[in-house]
Amino acid sequence: MSEVLFQSRGKVLTVDTMNPAVKKVEYAVRGPIVIRAVELEKELKQGVKKPFTEVIKANIGDAHALGQRPITFLRQVIALCAYPDLLNDNKFPEDAKERARRILQACGGGSIGAYSASQGIECVRQDVAQYIERRDGGIPSDPNNIYLSTGASDAIVTLLKLLVSGEGRSRTGVLIPIPQYPLYSAALSELGAVQVNYYLDEENCWALDVQELRRAVTAARQHCQPKVLCIINPGNPTGQVQSRKCIEDVIRFAAEEKLFLMADEVYQDNIYVQGCQFHSFKKVLYEMGPEYCNTVELASFHSTSKCYMGECGFRGGYMEVINLDPQVKLQLTKLVSVRLCPPVPGQVLLDVITNPPREGEPSYEQFIKEKTAVLNNLAEKAQLTEEIFNTVPGIKCNPVQGAMYSFPRIEIPDKAMKEAQAKGQSPDMFYCMKLLEEMGICLVPGSGFGQREGTHHFRMTILPPTEKLRILLNKLKEFHERFTREYS
Repeated sequence: MSEVLFQSRGKVLTVDTMNPAVKKVEYAVRGPIVIRAVELEKELKQGVKKPFTEVIKANIGDAHALGQRPITFLRQVIALCAYPDLLNDNKFPEDAKERARRILQACGGGSIGAYSASQGIECVRQDVAQYIERRDGGIPSDPNNIYLSTGASDAIVTLLKLLVSGEGRSRTGVLIPIPQYPLYSAALSELGAVQVNYYLDEENCWALDVQELRRAVTAARQHCQPKVLCIINPGNPTGQVQSRKCIEDVIRFAAEEKLFLMADEVYQDNIYVQGCQFHSFKKVLYEMGPEYCNTVELASFHSTSKCYMGECGFRGGYMEVINLDPQVKLQLTKLVSVRLCPPVPGQVLLDVITNPPREGEPSYEQFIKEKTAVLNNLAEKAQLTEEIFNTVPGIKCNPVQGAMYSFPRIEIPDKAMKEAQAKGQSPDMFYCMKLLEEMGICLVPGSGFGQREGTHHFRMTILPPTEKLRILLNKLKEFHERFTREYS
């Protein structure tokens, strides 16, 4: 009897009964193309014949997975903290040991296996604050305004949880750049916020135009309450670096329209083009004077996953909040405490990044040499990517000024667009899937990031080793020329 009852009851959780907001979530960076790429890798291992011998994954900014070597000093301190017996090993330099001892003393029981404070280890937050002060030319940073996080993504989603409220026309509207990093659209879907698109200017190297922000806010006020403006600088997926004037204009706009500013600055060391420079939103805000620095609410984010480090797997990051209401800050602290604490190894890594070897210390020269080599190599690959793409008729690639990606515009013939429609795919998804099946190259369609109607793109990371990147680019060139002939 009980067995019959159990069978007739069915599942409690089904696609029809689950949270409908989760079903709306999409994340193109690990979407259908990537799933198929994994299947192709398995088929190759099983001996299935393909037109290629390996799958080249250029879909995600995962530096170490694509061959980047870890920075020695960072890993030395991590190793010492994970296995303190190594502090007695004379193979490790004294400056690495000194940092490890300091961090371990701040951990419960002297172990990174213990929980930390929910906001993060205090001495790490102090080092992050000092790092921000050095970066911004002495503008003060309060460790109490620093929240350590599980990568920048976790902090971004946590803050959005605080910002999103209301129903109907009072629902929170969040302005995000198009093209955007899909974390933002996914989080807004999950939280039930209103995504408000503002378009970057592709013809002007993906610049941000305040008039476009004004258009977006005015239109959004007809159906929601815009409260938040998200900026990604340097840009992902577009690779642009914002000028100081642009940042000043954005801050003035946020002040006028009473918008909370979220500055995603995880690529701040990745600047490649002469004449471009990273300006933090906090520095510019403070240099604009009390009218702005005492009123505009700002949260800025950084991570261990990008720049010269590429340590994605450690999931380390931080958020600094400025001008946050004290009562809201208490709620933020409560919210992060529900998750107990960010991963402590990620906090250790973040500490070493913000407190690197200083001139005169044993590890300084090697650290600077390794850091410079990584950034110089990325700059060369950024230029190589732009140059080769722009030799291909039907592909147009803006300069990769920063970050780790190119976002070229591609021309897709009408015949291919009709075939894509028949398959129920966007044209750039059709293009990227064909590229994967024929050449073994895994990219992400531009439609996964958003793009102006009638345009088509793909995002490609510049991270593969130079020789492999050159092969990838030449294969892409060959494919695009053949694809164009086939569908003309």
